[in-house]
Amino acid sequence: MPIVNRVADLHPDITAWRRDLHAHPELLYDVHRTAGSVAEKLKAFGCDEVVTGVGRTGVVGVIRGRRGSSAKTIGLRADMDALPIEEANDLPYKSTVPGKMHACGHDGHTAMLLGAARYLAETRNFDGTAVVIFQPAEEGGAGGKAMVEDGLMSRFGIGEVYGMHNYPNMPVGSFGLRPGPIMAAADFVTIEIEGVGGHAARPHLTVDPVVVGAHIITAIQSIVGRNVDPVKSAVVSITVVKAGTTDNVIPQRVRLDGTARSLSEDIRVLVEERLRTLVENTAAAFGAKGKLTYRRNYPVLVNHERQTEFAGDVASEIAGAAQVDRELPPMMGAEDFSFMLNERPGAFIWIGNGPSAGLHHPEYNFNDEIIPFGTSYWVRLVETALKG
Repeated sequence: MPIVNRVADLHPDITAWRRDLHAHPELLYDVHRTAGSVAEKLKAFGCDEVVTGVGRTGVVGVIRGRRGSSAKTIGLRADMDALPIEEANDLPYKSTVPGKMHACGHDGHTAMLLGAARYLAETRNFDGTAVVIFQPAEEGGAGGKAMVEDGLMSRFGIGEVYGMHNYPNMPVGSFGLRPGPIMAAADFVTIEIEGVGGHAARPHLTVDPVVVGAHIITAIQSIVGRNVDPVKSAVVSITVVKAGTTDNVIPQRVRLDGTARSLSEDIRVLVEERLRTLVENTAAAFGAKGKLTYRRNYPVLVNHERQTEFAGDVASEIAGAAQVDRELPPMMGAEDFSFMLNERPGAFIWIGNGPSAGLHHPEYNFNDEIIPFGTSYWVRLVETALKG
């Protein structure tokens, strides 16, 4: 497998960076130690520009090739933030921060892109400009949106942008991607029900919002089962129920929270419309009031066809064509790299993490064996896209 030789030499260094990040997880935009470490390394590597504070705490490094005078610029993005999870692993580099851990592999994503930045700054064997993007707040904070709104694409002249994420239980040395929608839109759902509270022994004098909430939760299941085209995809999950304070009081109000996922804009609109109708009319049927608040969050992540084909070709060069699944099934998880792909053409690829606990699990750990594959992918992506 054509792992870049220099990348193989850097493997121990990149692993050490990754494990240091793992031991010091930070959440959302509060990634000051991580961003500081990234910026310090990029400067030490000799990047032409290192800009901090993009999208609040994002870091951008600019590396110009030594050959020719091409104006073409491509962006490579990694995420930096961790999750509010207590780590269950017993590792020498276990999280030192109670209640926080890198349970999604962003420590590995950041380390691999740092390794690529070091290599590219050393060799500069390309014609054009590589922009390495280190993003905060992927885990629900829309850091990708914040960086875009802070002028990421225009400030650095980015024409195409690429992202990568590890995939637990996909074999080490393999990749997966597909053109078109590959990850879902993720929206917030809040349902507020107001009934008439009272004594639990006299329910006939109340309008019980708990009963109303139960019927709404049940009715919501019909959206996916009976309203969404069976060959399309959607998920609606109510995950939080807040009601009551004691056993002998029927409460006045109930609040339900959850998420809605979809892979196309028409289904996204349909889900919101059906939710609103079911909430309001089901509540009214019981003599209560129902209010839906539907907040759009991450849009559908849509890979651009030409760039996806190109990314697959590069991955095949690294791993071999048989190890690249170019029709990876879409998934209902969400990714705020979607905001960047809405601004510029590009592609998001998955890299196998080998046997592993799932993402967001307290026993998850990024597999350091995949570092040479991921870092080599970034390197060859730049050198191939920006050939002189």
